[in-house]
Amino acid sequence: MKKVGLFGGTFNPPHIGHLMMANEVYAALGLSEVRFMPNAKPPHKDLSRSATNAQRLRMVELAIEDIPYFHVETYELDRGGVSYTFDTMKALCEREPQTQFYFIIGGDMIDSLHTWHRIDELMELVTFVGVKRPGSEAKSTYDVCMVEAPQIDLSSTYIRNRLQQTEAPLQFLLPAAVEQYIRKEGLYGTSNDVCSD
Repeated sequence: MKKVGLFGGTFNPPHIGHLMMANEVYAALGLSEVRFMPNAKPPHKDLSRSATNAQRLRMVELAIEDIPYFHVETYELDRGGVSYTFDTMKALCEREPQTQFYFIIGGDMIDSLHTWHRIDELMELVTFVGVKRPGSEAKSTYDVCMVEAPQIDLSSTYIRNRLQQTEAPLQFLLPAAVEQYIRKEGLYGTSNDVCSD
């Protein structure tokens, strides 16, 4: 049976922290691949001031283009509407019955699993993988496979704010191709005349 990691998120924009988490889970669990799955409309976030779905998808593609075991899963974007993990996983399990899915979440989300839509049924479809900082005490009443990984305190919100505040490069926070795309498209308040072709 194929073992596939799924990493869902808004990826607004995708950053080095996302890539590190996915890579550590890939290595720790011996996965065949990790698929980055941009949400169409997450139930818990307002994307009204976000990059478009097409732009977020393109940034994910650019972020992972040189990593052969990272791929993009477009199911939620193709379907549209609110992205409930249960609905997505039910469809993916039906589409790929010979695949064991591992759903990757950050250590900060482990405590809130009880609030997820149809969580008890979802637990029967996938194995949750919680990525935690070394030495941290992430706990859940649900069965979660824990993977320790070095993490940097980095968020997409921080990157969006930095992009608005300065034209200084972000090469240690974002893949270069993603930063170039953001500046070329004028996303997050950047001026698209900063880049030269």
